Amino acid sequence: MSDMSGRRAVVTGASRGIGAAVARRLDEAGATVVVAARSVDGYSGPGTAVAADLSTEDGPSRLAEEALGRLGGIDVLVDNAASQTRVQGGVLEMTDADWLADLNGTLLSAVRLDRLLLPAMIASGGGAIVHIGSGASRLPQPAALAYAAAKAALAAYSKGLARAVAPENVTVNLVSPGIIETTGMSARLDELVSGTGLDIEEARRQFVAGFGVPLGRPGLPDEVAALVEFLVSADARYITGTQYVVDGGLMPTVH
Repeated sequence: MSDMSGRRAVVTGASRGIGAAVARRLDEAGATVVVAARSVDGYSGPGTAVAADLSTEDGPSRLAEEALGRLGGIDVLVDNAASQTRVQGGVLEMTDADWLADLNGTLLSAVRLDRLLLPAMIASGGGAIVHIGSGASRLPQPAALAYAAAKAALAAYSKGLARAVAPENVTVNLVSPGIIETTGMSARLDELVSGTGLDIEEARRQFVAGFGVPLGRPGLPDEVAALVEFLVSADARYITGTQYVVDGGLMPTVH
C-alpha cells in the first residue's frame, strides 16, 4: 500500500462499488478523503461525505466549494460518477433525454469537476486525476449505447486533458473496468435468478460466460481500486495519458 499521508483526495460516485473501494484504500493509505454521491444518507465509509448530483450544472460547483473548504486544497481526484440509462428496445428507442442524461452524468460530470478543481491542484504544485472509464466503450451494448458513447468520449477527453495539464505536474489516467461485481451487477444477477430459478453461483457463471471473460469470474471493486491507488501515488508520477483495463482479459488489446 502506498504512503499517502498528507494527500488530499476527492472521490466521486463513492457511496458504493468501485468508488467506495477507492475511498477506503486512499483513507487506509493515509489520505484525507472527501467522498461524493447523489445521496449520502446512511453513509458509513471513510472520509467526509458530500451529497451532490454531478449530472447537474450546479452539482460539481457545490462539491468543489465544499471539498476545497474542508481540505484546503486538492492533490488527488478520482472521477467515478456515472449515469447508465438502459433502454431494452435498443438505440433506436433512446430519446434525446436518455442521451443527455448519460452524457451529463458520465462525461460532463468529470469535465465540470476537473475544470473547477484543477486550478487548486495546480496551485499546490500538481497532483493526479483518474477517470473511471468502462469496457463498454469498446464493447457497447445496444440497450446502453448512450452510456458506452459517453465513456468513449471520456477516454478521448482524458487523453487530451493529460497533454494539456502535464506541464503543470498533473497526471491524468483512465481506468476501464470490465465485468465487476458491484451492486448493479448483483441486481442483474438477482433478476436472472428470479427469472430462471438458477442458484446465484450458476447465475454468476452464466452471466460472466456470456461475456466471454477468460479468467471466468467477475472482478472485485478492490481489484480496480488497487490500480487507482497506484496511479495516484508518487510511484506513478511519470505515468500519464494512458488507459488501463481491469477486465479479466476480456479485451485482447488496448488502443
